[in-house]
Amino acid sequence: PGLRTGCKVALVDKSGSYVSHTVMHTLGDGAEQKAKTLLSEVTKQITIEAIAVGNGTAGRETEIFLKKILKEIGKEIGKDQIPVIMVNESGASVYSASEVARAEFPDLDVTVKGAISIARRLQDPLAELVKIDPKSIGVGQYQHDVNQTSLKKGLEAVVESCVNNVGVDVN
Repeated sequence: PGLRTGCKVALVDKSGSYVSHTVMHTLGDGAEQKAKTLLSEVTKQITIEAIAVGNGTAGRETEIFLKKILKEIGKEIGKDQIPVIMVNESGASVYSASEVARAEFPDLDVTVKGAISIARRLQDPLAELVKIDPKSIGVGQYQHDVNQTSLKKGLEAVVESCVNNVGVDVN
């Protein structure tokens, strides 16, 4: 979400592969009509299974805006329903500026990389979160008050445990 600069919209397929991106404004003259046109055109061309919205600044406003637009174009109820889901975006900006993101998407802006990460978190949160240093996810108010070496070891152990419990698709 972004009030002043617009919402970065990233389209990913079922496997989380990047398809395309654009910017959708939620404020200003004609913003609602432009968003309605954009969503109407996209939903005519492809099936959108869900919309992930980051829970940061303007997240709730964006969620409300999208639900209103989807209702107006008939995509809020019944078999055509497109759910709008808030996704925790902690660490998304860290990922988008990382070497991993630069290697994965060398030609994309960091804001678009962040939007892709948020979309992927809805699909497979663990696969996206393992790309981020655990400290950057935001593990609590007092994380800076504890021994940093112990914190790093503890967080890495938790991530390793989660991955081991869930498993990893090596393909």
